Amino acid sequence: MQKAVDLFYRFLELLMILLLSGMSIMVFGNVILRYAFNSGLTVSDELSRYFFVWLTFIGAVVGFRDYAHMGVETVVVRFGRNGRLICMALSNILIIACSGIFFWGTWKQLPINTSMSAPVTGLSMGWVYGIGLFTGGGCVIIALERLLRVLTGRITEEEIGAFAGEHTSLEHLAERG
Repeated sequence: MQKAVDLFYRFLELLMILLLSGMSIMVFGNVILRYAFNSGLTVSDELSRYFFVWLTFIGAVVGFRDYAHMGVETVVVRFGRNGRLICMALSNILIIACSGIFFWGTWKQLPINTSMSAPVTGLSMGWVYGIGLFTGGGCVIIALERLLRVLTGRITEEEIGAFAGEHTSLEHLAERG
């Protein structure tokens, strides 16, 4: 199961690389077209904005999985193991609540956004704003799984250290052995 999850996150990282590359190519190409030929592609302006939105929201889930988001490590690092576990549990409960509200709000707004079209490409705006379902749902699933492992005592010392800011990410821990 863990191999499938790791493969999924590798796919997300590859997708982020493709989105960033596509966005960079479109923006750079448009700069060249405008500077050299006094023209441009309006579709590239719109698509690069959409790529940026997707890149940001997918990156939020990937970053959350790797403990790469900002935290209040100056407080958490001062606690012992039990204090860190309590902070970790409370943090995940808050994340579940906020991400759940984000998911629900996206779900409620999606029919309105789906009925609207982008001005240049004509794409349904549901493709742009629908990423909130992935981000909200992804963060809820990760936080629920972490909370369950905290409550059942299956959380590792490495994860507690990463949560407390003692390590930059779990991947960094894997590289160190």
